[in-house]
Amino acid sequence: MENDVVFQRRSIRKYQARPVEPEKVERILRAGMQAPSACNQRPWEFFVVESREKIAALAKVTPYTGCAAGAPLLLALAYRTEGLTVPRFSHIDMAAAQQNIWLEATYLGLGGVWFGIAPYEENMKKVEEILEMPANLKAFSLFALGYPNERKLHADRFEAERVHYVR
Repeated sequence: MENDVVFQRRSIRKYQARPVEPEKVERILRAGMQAPSACNQRPWEFFVVESREKIAALAKVTPYTGCAAGAPLLLALAYRTEGLTVPRFSHIDMAAAQQNIWLEATYLGLGGVWFGIAPYEENMKKVEEILEMPANLKAFSLFALGYPNERKLHADRFEAERVHYVR
């Protein structure tokens, strides 16, 4: 199990000063877009942030995003507010896309950390302003991404007492 990407995934907050190859970024974005979504609405839009100035600004959005300043790039995930079949499921769809992104990044030998932005309107607004998002998009999350400059070991989080069989 320890070699399975799901079990290797860890929050990485320190990065090498090394760019992420464009083909890996595209593969990660493809993984995000491969996520399931309610009624196949696929509400996602992705912003690949490479600008040091924008990364520095986004790293100040919440008290928890500071480590993003050291990442070679950030992904900002946003969802559309128009043309959706079941808009109330957008956050679930976005979480699935974000998880796929993280797992693919891990598979490719990259590290990252997911910063929740939604549903906090104040933080969402900050991200939307920094990235000059169109009015029909709402910020969902940030994902710092890069080659890890720290190693975190597998942590077994299974707790049998949280499993309930209904027969």
